[in-house]
Amino acid sequence: MQITDTAAIVTGGASGLGGATARALAEQGARVFALDLGAAIEKAEQIDGVTYVEADVTDPEQVRAAVEQAAGSGAPLRTVVNCAGIGPSARILSKKGPHDLNLFRKVVEVNLIGTFNVVTVAAEAIAKTEPLADDQRGVIINTASVAAYDGQIGQIAYSASKGGVVGMTLPAARDLASHGIRVMTIAPGIIDTPMLATVSDEFRAGLAAGVPFPKRLGRPDEYAQLALYIVQHDYLNGEVIRLDGSLRMAPR
Repeated sequence: MQITDTAAIVTGGASGLGGATARALAEQGARVFALDLGAAIEKAEQIDGVTYVEADVTDPEQVRAAVEQAAGSGAPLRTVVNCAGIGPSARILSKKGPHDLNLFRKVVEVNLIGTFNVVTVAAEAIAKTEPLADDQRGVIINTASVAAYDGQIGQIAYSASKGGVVGMTLPAARDLASHGIRVMTIAPGIIDTPMLATVSDEFRAGLAAGVPFPKRLGRPDEYAQLALYIVQHDYLNGEVIRLDGSLRMAPR
């Protein structure tokens, strides 16, 4: 599927994986609508072809308004990439007591329910576009994590939410097949995003040393490169791709 002269939505599009993906899609000629929270958008770099839209992925009305803006841009909405997410850490039991249920609920709400919300609303809009070759209309790419498979100590909420995203992949692809919409998921390993900007060089080096090959942190542009490849490769559907340098996370 071609990217030029189509509309695309990227959640979490103001920075990190989403920011890199929004830029890459715009460079390929897409009209990109980067959804994010207001505080993130205020700090975002202005990029030609990228329109920032303030929207909380857990809010159905805000997501619907953003999707309508993209779908009404004059270019067909063909691509959605879900990168919005949070990753607080807490053990089931710690010295502070049991895991806060509201924290667990919040992580699942943003990472899993937020992803489902965007998938549902965007799929409805994509399904209304004119079909392309093989009756294809578009593609939705979700973001999981290697934590869905190798959750570490303190990642119970994050791993559960990302495991849910992995679990949605195949049934979502099957549900949307009749509408010509593909669904794929990327499960990144340790990527050098702003979330790691506050840690020491020594800690970063330790993280990189744990990656079998290449022995370095992943880059957001590598995620974006894979996302673009998925968009353009029409036979990729219903699968999760690990982007992790063959990393398997240790317990801690």
